[in-house]
Amino acid sequence: MKVSIDGTLREHLIRGVLAAGRQVMDIYEGEYEISYKGDASPLTEADMAAHCALVALLKEHTPDVPILSEESEEIPYSRRKGWRRYWLLDPLDGTKEFIGHTGEFTINVALIEEGVPMFGIVHAPVLDTTWWGQAGVGAFKRVGGDEQAIQVRALPEPEQEAWKVVGSRRHGAGAFQAFCDALPNNERVSMGSSLKLCLVAEGKADLYPRLAPTSEWDTAAAQAVVTAAGGEVLEAHTLQPLRCNQKENPLNPWFIVCGQRDERWEQALADALPG
Repeated sequence: MKVSIDGTLREHLIRGVLAAGRQVMDIYEGEYEISYKGDASPLTEADMAAHCALVALLKEHTPDVPILSEESEEIPYSRRKGWRRYWLLDPLDGTKEFIGHTGEFTINVALIEEGVPMFGIVHAPVLDTTWWGQAGVGAFKRVGGDEQAIQVRALPEPEQEAWKVVGSRRHGAGAFQAFCDALPNNERVSMGSSLKLCLVAEGKADLYPRLAPTSEWDTAAAQAVVTAAGGEVLEAHTLQPLRCNQKENPLNPWFIVCGQRDERWEQALADALPG
């Protein structure tokens, strides 16, 4: 079944994600228990509350489209590889940021078609900010009730203005440092969750190298926003667009998010990668 995301459906989905965000905030502002998955990553009741709310939302509006969530039971690749389109969810991206009360966590919903994120919603409940992007439509940022179009910015000449490079607060610090050291004049900002991709999408950052593990659900929704805003999300080794559902393991390769390609950062990236 082909999914047509028209304005009415899009608004239903955004409002549903905002409602899930309110549930998350109720938990965030109270007391909650923390458990741990088999890979030692933390899990809170907010993760599961958002998961259940999002799954119910999507089943109501697109009942024939399969759903893969970070909090789903494992779905084998033998089944997933036949999906031409599906919803990919990270109900709470940045659980460690949630626990640490930095506010830098998001709710992520992406529609994947033939391995490509074509539509995505990224909602940051603490910031009351939502980014969404759709191929052929554009990218937008909504703060409260106000919405405006966003786009990546042209990469400035570093002699005139420093390149803005955003990186993870918790992962891949050594490779990130090596990358930045090989760049021309640059400024660095550390931040959690998929907010980093959204900064590139709205032109507040130029580059986000992710030189540490992530999973497809961590990035797909924000990738849709970035590409709809005119940017790219590229595998670090090949500089080919990042794709979803191409293999059994949902882990992403290392990647870089950019508003514009440039041989100077491409060389810095190549030098920062392990042999």
